[in-house]
Amino acid sequence: MNKFRILVVDDEESLCEILKFNLEREGYEVATAFSAEEALTLDLSSFDLMIVDVMMGELSGFGFARILRKKSETMDIPIIFCTARDSVEDKIKGLDIGADDYISKPFSVAEVVARVRSVLRRSKRGQEPQAKSEDGLIVFNGLEVNTLRKCCMVDGEEVSLTRKEFDILVLLLQSRGTILSREQIMKRVWSTEVVVLDRTIDVNITRMRKKLGRYGNHIITRTGYGYGFEEEVV
Repeated sequence: MNKFRILVVDDEESLCEILKFNLEREGYEVATAFSAEEALTLDLSSFDLMIVDVMMGELSGFGFARILRKKSETMDIPIIFCTARDSVEDKIKGLDIGADDYISKPFSVAEVVARVRSVLRRSKRGQEPQAKSEDGLIVFNGLEVNTLRKCCMVDGEEVSLTRKEFDILVLLLQSRGTILSREQIMKRVWSTEVVVLDRTIDVNITRMRKKLGRYGNHIITRTGYGYGFEEEVV
C-alpha cells in the first residue's frame, strides 16, 4: 500500500503539529508549512493531498489554491480547506476555486482524518493505478479503453472515437469520482493548442456520450464546475 504524503499549511503551529501527529498515526507521511509562502518553496507535486487554512499572512489559502490549480503538475492534487471562515459564501468560493472539501473550525481531529480518507478514495492520486497497468487497459464494467492500442470497446464492440474524444474519456476515467473543470480538461487534452473554446469541449463530450451508449450517462455535468465520470449514477 502506498504511503500517501500530506501537506498541512496553517499559521497555527500547534494545530499543524496536532494534525501531523494524528495523521501519521493513521499511516500517512505528513509535512507542515506555517504559511502559503513557505509551502510554495516545497516540491508540491510530491504530495497526494493538502490541508490548507484560508486566513494566512499576505497570501491566503484561496490564493495558494489558485496557484496550485494553474500548474499542470499540481492541478489535480486534492485540497481540503480547514478554516474559521464558515459562511456559505466562503464555502462556495473555496469549492469554486477547486477545493475537494471544506471543514469549519473548530473541528474534531477524527473528522479531519475521516475526510482525508474520503477525499483520497475519490481522488486520482488515491486510487490504484489501474490506468497505468502494463497492458494499458482501463475497465469499467463493459466499457474498456486500451491506452496503448488507442481503442475503445463497449460491451465487446469497438466504438469509433476521435482523438480528442478518446483523450477526454481516458482523462475522465483516470480521474473518476472527481469533477474536472473545462480549464483542467483543456490543459490536459489541448496542451499544445492556443485557442480552445468551452463550447469545443462541450461538443466533444456530447458526441462521446452518444457513442458510449449506456455508459454515456456516467459522464456527468456539474453546472458551473465541469465534468466527471461517476461509477454510480442515480
